[in-house]
Amino acid sequence: MAAPLHGIRVLELASFVAAPAAGALLGDLGAEVIKVEVPWGEIYRHSTARMMGVDVDFDLSAPFQMTNHGKRSLTLDLALPQAQAALRKVVDSADVLLTNMLPERIARYGLDPKTLLAERPELIIARLSGYGADGPEANTPAFDYTAYWARSGLMEQLREEGGALSFQRPGIGDHSAGMALALAIVSALRTRDQDGHGQIIDVALQHIGYYISGNDMTWALATGQSPPKHDRSHPRNPLWNHYACSDGRSVFLVMIEADRYWKTFVGAIEHPELAEDPRFADAFARYQNAQELVVLLDNVFQKKTMAQWIQQLEGHRLICAPVRTHAEAAEDETAAARGIFPEVKHPQQGSFRTVAPPFSMSRHAMPGNAPAPALGADTEAVLRESGVDEETIALLVAASARD
Repeated sequence: MAAPLHGIRVLELASFVAAPAAGALLGDLGAEVIKVEVPWGEIYRHSTARMMGVDVDFDLSAPFQMTNHGKRSLTLDLALPQAQAALRKVVDSADVLLTNMLPERIARYGLDPKTLLAERPELIIARLSGYGADGPEANTPAFDYTAYWARSGLMEQLREEGGALSFQRPGIGDHSAGMALALAIVSALRTRDQDGHGQIIDVALQHIGYYISGNDMTWALATGQSPPKHDRSHPRNPLWNHYACSDGRSVFLVMIEADRYWKTFVGAIEHPELAEDPRFADAFARYQNAQELVVLLDNVFQKKTMAQWIQQLEGHRLICAPVRTHAEAAEDETAAARGIFPEVKHPQQGSFRTVAPPFSMSRHAMPGNAPAPALGADTEAVLRESGVDEETIALLVAASARD
């Protein structure tokens, strides 16, 4: 069968992670995605392993490869009026304009969404912003660290009681926003199939932060108070906690329905007598005596390694997980069996693994293993396909090469 988005052209006027991640997902679904970059390439393209503090000979940006795989690359110096006119022609050939440019900047390039829709009612315009493209902070620059992580309450909520603030890892909020953008674009395409009209889509990183933390955020909205932070020394449920093992590694127990698992758990850790201990008779008693139980379990888990405990607990079908490093997680057998880490064959770098799209379809393969395009590799072809004259193409290609 044809790919779900076969025949759809997406123009991606965006940098860094969130909007490009949405573009990559649309490409996985069969759309043609044209990425516009400055002639010298966006900074994310040039973020190598050594710049991230990893001492290996890997000269590409692995995250850039993930969020830009399978796209075409168009380089334009938008300081030139000819480049702006050419970009408008490419926009006119597209079904979707995907951007994270601030409204004031995109308006300077003659791409105001309302004007575009008035001229091309079938166009879909998808905008990614920090705080909403139409709100009071529409032109406030943001990353997911600020809008999604710090201002949404996640940064404060996710530290343990009395602990230091946690530092978000790159792209966490961005990838969540990218999935929301892709879903909205696919929905808008479906609507356009029915009535012929496009629309404007907005996804804000701050809103994604509220949505991702919805379990806590809804309590704050309903009660006016922040939910209590986790305190591993006195948790509400000691079977929903992490414990250090003899090798310094940790096991994370996640038995939310604690009463259901209590007798099996104490048998698995070789302390069946705890099942008869009145201090721990039920969930409420365990909460009242949580500090005592955590100290007891800390001593128990110190007697074996993480691997030994995981084997022992999983043998009793208890819900738990090893606390792994990313390097360890990359060797997960289940992930490998499901094709989550496909191999990319890059013309310069050779073979390396990446992360596949976050869902699969039984009638459409989405390996996610195409390399990202070389910078400017498709400039001439895209401009020609969009009706730009040969003289202007030559000028713009020469300007990109010079920059």
